[in-house]
Amino acid sequence: MARVPVIVIFDVGKTNKKLFLFDEQYRIIFERTARFTETTDEDGDPCENLESLRLSVFDSLREVFKMKDIEVKAINFSTYGASLVYINEDGNPLTPLYNYLKAYPEQLKQEFYQRYGGEAAFSVQTASPVLGSLNSGMQLYRLKQERPEVFESIKYALHLPQYMSYLLSGIACSDITSIGCHTNLWDFTTNSYHRWVKEEGLLDKLAPLMPSNEVMPAVFPGNNYHIGTGLHDSSAALIPYLVSFHEPFILISTGTWCISFNPFNNNPLTSEELEQDCLCYMTFQGKPIKASRLFAGYEHEQQVKRISDHFKQPAIRYRSLDYDPTIPLKPAGNFADRHLKDFPTDAAAYHQLMYDIAIQQQHSTGLVVKGTKVRRIFVDGGFSKNVIYMNMLAMLFPEIEIYAASMAQATAMGAALAIHPTWNKKSLPNDLIELKYYAVKQEHLPF
Repeated sequence: MARVPVIVIFDVGKTNKKLFLFDEQYRIIFERTARFTETTDEDGDPCENLESLRLSVFDSLREVFKMKDIEVKAINFSTYGASLVYINEDGNPLTPLYNYLKAYPEQLKQEFYQRYGGEAAFSVQTASPVLGSLNSGMQLYRLKQERPEVFESIKYALHLPQYMSYLLSGIACSDITSIGCHTNLWDFTTNSYHRWVKEEGLLDKLAPLMPSNEVMPAVFPGNNYHIGTGLHDSSAALIPYLVSFHEPFILISTGTWCISFNPFNNNPLTSEELEQDCLCYMTFQGKPIKASRLFAGYEHEQQVKRISDHFKQPAIRYRSLDYDPTIPLKPAGNFADRHLKDFPTDAAAYHQLMYDIAIQQQHSTGLVVKGTKVRRIFVDGGFSKNVIYMNMLAMLFPEIEIYAASMAQATAMGAALAIHPTWNKKSLPNDLIELKYYAVKQEHLPF
């Protein structure tokens, strides 16, 4: 019996680490989830356990290669960003994998920005808001200043997706989806590394850039499967949309953060946009993606708890609450400042919460819509299943088609699609993404 050709994808999040096998139709035929306990760095701050992660990769692959009915054609990786692994000549990590939420020394930060033109001008050049350790280039700069002996021993500083790829290929590379994502390393005005990278001697510590759709042979002799370079998860999640839709669109990826991606906005990022939490990511083809961020998922979680406690209702009720266009809405504001006694029912309070969030989303998404011919907005993630949120977005963007989009594991699928031609002889399926259209009649507008 013929074995089924598959691609193996390691999808590494902050809390969940998953392995998926996709067949040639991009159906998930196997998945495995592993949880990891964090370790701590030399300052006692929590961080990823690199050795545990490394062992998990090899343990998982041993399990996969025991399966007699499949044939592994390729392996790729998608992981969270802003995390660097510093390896020596032998490929061994020299430090812990520092957490991107680790506090950054204020004086060091001030000295850096003063030296390189000030926060505003520098942020425009690198399309990177000032985020401390979340600007991963700043982690490398800090290591050079605080631990020069370790810095000298570094052969390469690899972002986490490329470190995982290195484990299986033995080839160190950099990838534009990681380098170009709020790292402070890439100058979007010159489409090259920022001058500070060379001036500080960091360029030699960064592995050669390799295209995201390129593959390498496995380090183990006798194997004929390909190893991808790995991708930053936010860029990977956009790939199924880029290969499925060619007319201008925006993707609102919703979770703790709601991020609006516009791959069709070629206008340079302005200082005003940066101040309103806009930034740039990179597509896997190396094109800038203007994006805006809103902390709406976190706010929703906090306010649902408040509504639930006040009205003595289970919080889970609001996951499936129907949209009621007859509920009167107050002018938009900050829901956290509202008095719950002003609402006759919990449904009225929840509709107001979603309206307040939707108005904030309208502003946030509007920042990246401006100046483009976008006619469709796709919403994926948690809010895409919220019919109240979706109807209100449709109400607030009457000139744009609004769709709830759903697919199984967009990030992992994106990592598989990035190297599609190298492992899959079949054409891309045309049903990767399920869409549900939302339209609101004008008489339902609350204003």
